[in-house]
Amino acid sequence: MNTPTESPIAVSVHQARRERLLAAMRAAGGGVALVPTAPEALRNRDTEYPYRHDSYFYYLSGFAEPQSFIVLDATAQAGEPASILFCRTKDAERETWEGFHYGPEAAREAFGFDAAFPIEEIDAQMPRLIADAPALFYAFGRTGEFDAQVRRWLDAVRAQGRSGVAAPARLVDIQPVLDDMRIVKDEHELAIMRQAARISAQAHRRAMQVCRPGMREFELEAELLYSFRRNGAQAPAYGSIVAAGANACVLHYPAGNAIARDGDLILIDAACELDGYASDITRTFPANGRFSPAQRELYEIVLAAQQAAIDATRAGVSFEAPHDAAVRVLAQGLLDTGIVDRNKFGSADDVIAERAYARFYMHRTGHWIGMDVHDCGDYRERTALPDASGALPWRTLQASMALTIEPGLYVRAAPDVPEAYWNIGIRIEDDAIVTEDGCVLITRDVPVEADAIEALMRDGRQPAAA
Repeated sequence: MNTPTESPIAVSVHQARRERLLAAMRAAGGGVALVPTAPEALRNRDTEYPYRHDSYFYYLSGFAEPQSFIVLDATAQAGEPASILFCRTKDAERETWEGFHYGPEAAREAFGFDAAFPIEEIDAQMPRLIADAPALFYAFGRTGEFDAQVRRWLDAVRAQGRSGVAAPARLVDIQPVLDDMRIVKDEHELAIMRQAARISAQAHRRAMQVCRPGMREFELEAELLYSFRRNGAQAPAYGSIVAAGANACVLHYPAGNAIARDGDLILIDAACELDGYASDITRTFPANGRFSPAQRELYEIVLAAQQAAIDATRAGVSFEAPHDAAVRVLAQGLLDTGIVDRNKFGSADDVIAERAYARFYMHRTGHWIGMDVHDCGDYRERTALPDASGALPWRTLQASMALTIEPGLYVRAAPDVPEAYWNIGIRIEDDAIVTEDGCVLITRDVPVEADAIEALMRDGRQPAAA
């Protein structure tokens, strides 16, 4: 299981989150919330994938065991349990194979729930718990299996109608409420994210220092994974991208067996997950330790675009502001290099208006980050009125939101592109915490300036002192 190994259980933090959700439910008229964790999944035959808890469930509980379920009852009266955990029973034989399991009673005490039951009792207990509740809060359409389970519980309550028992009259999607809670990070979360960022940055430094022409992409991936685990992370936060040469122009290229040649750039987009929180870093560096003139020219454009986006990131601006700032720098750079035809586009405004940059920069400049590497939360204000084009306005950034800032350029070989830039793919990505007057980058323990990258790689190639 992907579980925290050394950090203490933040009981009060998870209890406070449950109380916030219960308060929101009470403000909406009351009801019962259902939050399952992720199911276990078979990899093949009788072998399972490494288990990873559901992020919403873990956010509310801190509990990482599979076959678990949270019930929050906003109608509970004084002395009645408002927070209930269902989990696996203690089983000495099973623990021989799988390791320690809390069991309901120990889990209730350790994680601060009001009550706990064996998961085997859930079908018997749930009709009782949701009976006469004014509303049922849960994530619709999550899985067909879960929806069918909820329908069975509702049917069991409706079958008691002649006895005066009523089923919930309203079904409320719980996910938007939890998304709005999760999108603004608390200090507990930010502390873990900073440590995840430090571990990931150290792994990138290691990859830069060991890289040599002739290495294969998967060898660099192995260095990253070793560094993640050696420094305490439980797993990579996502499949590592390690792309040599032209492969860097494939946005989600998985590390393969291509050889890094002398003169290639290496694009690495990789980071760890620590105690349920992701980090996300991309760096691009020369396999031989020296940027060519064309590589450096494009690299400096992307770096300037990232700095423009960083400068535009602060509380009170729209989520789109950093992207707009980066696109303007990239558009001008594409004109200056001749990658975009100067005879056809006279200014960066023209390049932006015609979206001519999108051929070379086809993704956005950032995304939310937190428990999930592409974290939850709307990017647009869903409660606002649409503009003249029919689109909702972009969300306004708030202090303690976390997002990535990751512009790039991807120039494939093409007859209308100067050959010096062919097959160059560059992305530079850092994780940022929004503040009232700017943002704080938590991933800069790995260098980003071209000269600093070359210096790090040069130092890594020096023989150890006697």
